Amino acid sequence: MRFSRAIKVVVAFVIVIVGGYLAARFTGKANGIPNAFSDARLQGALIAQNIVNLSSTSVYELQRINELDREQKYTEALHVAIQTAAKSKEIRDEAVKLSQELEKMTRALSDIRPDEARHAALESISNRLALITHLINYSAYLGELLEALRTRFSGAPLTEDVAVLVVRVNAEVTEINNFNARATEAMERFDAIIREK
Repeated sequence: MRFSRAIKVVVAFVIVIVGGYLAARFTGKANGIPNAFSDARLQGALIAQNIVNLSSTSVYELQRINELDREQKYTEALHVAIQTAAKSKEIRDEAVKLSQELEKMTRALSDIRPDEARHAALESISNRLALITHLINYSAYLGELLEALRTRFSGAPLTEDVAVLVVRVNAEVTEINNFNARATEAMERFDAIIREK
C-alpha cells in the first residue's frame, strides 16, 4: 500500500516535470528560457527525486539498525549498516550529477527573462545546492554510524550513541526532502511566471 502510493507520487512528479520541460522546450528562447536551462532543469529534477527516494528508503533501514542495536544483535546491525553505507555511495554519485546540472542552470540564468522568472530559478538552484550540503552531512553521519557499530561489534566502548546518530541521519533526510520540495515549488512559480508572460 505504501509502496503503491510512493509509485503514484513519483509518476505524478515525473509527469509535472516532463510537462514543464515540454512547455519550456516548445516555447524555447522566445519566452526567455534557454534550451540549456530547460534540459538541465529536467535532468536535475529527475536526479533530485532519485536522491530523495534513495535517502528516504534509508529511514526504514536506520530504524532496523536501531532496533537491532537495542536487541544487542550487533552483527546484524552492522550488516544492515554496511548495506546502507553502500547506498550512500550511490547517493553521493547522484549528488555529483545534480551539481553538474545545477552548474548548467546557473550558467543559463543571465539569459532568462523576465527577472521574476530568473529569481524563481535562482531560488530553486539555491535550494538544490542546500540539498547537496545536507547530503554531505547525511553521508558523514552514516559513516560515523558504521564506525560506531564496528566499535560496538569489537566490544570497545562507544564514543557516540547509535540512537543519536540514527536521529542525526534521519534529520538530514528530512532536510533533503524539505529542500527538494522548496526547489520544486520555486520551479512551479517559475512556470507560472513564464505562462503569464
